[in-house]
Amino acid sequence: MSTAGWIVLVVAVVVVVAIVAALMSRRRSREMDMRRTAAEAHREEAVSRNRSAEAAKLEADEKAARAERARLEAEDTAARASQERERAQEHMNMADQIDPDVDRSGETEDATRADAER
Repeated sequence: MSTAGWIVLVVAVVVVVAIVAALMSRRRSREMDMRRTAAEAHREEAVSRNRSAEAAKLEADEKAARAERARLEAEDTAARASQERERAQEHMNMADQIDPDVDRSGETEDATRADAER
């Protein structure tokens, strides 16, 4: 083979290697772009789910706060009702002490009988 033939062969091999290298580089670049796109989609999904989770947590916290307020209000109402019952009983006792028609002897007999039964 002549020198010109060897030069043509080497140039052809270099061109083929350069073409293969360029194609591989382009393929790698496309794969990286696809991976970047997939990663971005996952990040967007994560952000969306995180927002949903935060909204759900805020709603749950709000419901818990409302429930706690309702519980405290119910306890307050129950305490006021108990105080009212005590006041009503005090008034009833006072009325019984003042009323001349109330038979107090029966009360002591009833109380004695109730103590004996216990």
